Amino acid sequence: MTKIPSRKPRSLIGVALMLAAMTILPFLDVVAKTLGNQNMPIIQIVWARMAFGAALTLPFVLRLGGVRALWPDRPWYHTLRAALLISATFSFFFALKFLPIADALAIFFVQPLVVTALSPLVLRERVGPRRWTAVAIGFLGTLIIIRPGFAEVNPGTFLALAAGTSLALYFLMTRRIAGQTHAVITTFHTSLIGTALTTAVALFFWQAPSPPQWGLLLLIGLIATVGHFLIVRAYDHAEASLLAPLAYTEIVMATLAGWWFFGDFPDGWTFLGVAILIACAIYISLREGARKPPLTPEAA
Repeated sequence: MTKIPSRKPRSLIGVALMLAAMTILPFLDVVAKTLGNQNMPIIQIVWARMAFGAALTLPFVLRLGGVRALWPDRPWYHTLRAALLISATFSFFFALKFLPIADALAIFFVQPLVVTALSPLVLRERVGPRRWTAVAIGFLGTLIIIRPGFAEVNPGTFLALAAGTSLALYFLMTRRIAGQTHAVITTFHTSLIGTALTTAVALFFWQAPSPPQWGLLLLIGLIATVGHFLIVRAYDHAEASLLAPLAYTEIVMATLAGWWFFGDFPDGWTFLGVAILIACAIYISLREGARKPPLTPEAA
């Protein structure tokens, strides 16, 4: 009896979810930069991202898995994921004190290169030459965007690079457990453990927020939770090496948000770099749509 091939992974759904996340997440940077400009401690802003994220996802976790779902099966694995996300978030928010959002995000996009380079080793995914080319061209776009920033050494540059590397490792670990647990539960576990880790540090730097600042802190948790939930769902549908280059599209909304909220109007080089990033994202999406689904070992 001939076995029926497994259903094709819905990669295009993963692409759509990743693009939606990249549209939402730049507003997290806007709020964080606003609070940082008000001299709120960065670790306190990161704490809000974790604590409110856990609180917002808690009702859904209880509905999906009950009380037993509140604690992960692999706590040390999720603790490492949470630590990497904290490192990425703290480094990037700190970088925003020195750089415009678009510049910081452009440097931060070293992470797709790290993901693509390590995915064959860590995830045993095949990375073809066309994806490597798309990633390289996309990175060239980011270099065009930040070209003026290379004139002098800026601490924000190193912070953004650290943030990108940390998030790349976080993405790889997320892919390793994709599909094992509902995305809401995975997001909750990361936020819960992250809350515990950041609380231990934030208590030493705590400054009492004003009512408007509390609202902004809550907004950070909301944006981060929705954005990263979409990312987790995207990784349930598509390979890390496919989704990583699509993260470049976040620069589009980040450039617009930085100009609208902080007056950081992009120059012609920035627009050229953004155009390259968009072209790479569209090419990758079209290539994925044209690919034929590979047969599973059982079908073969």
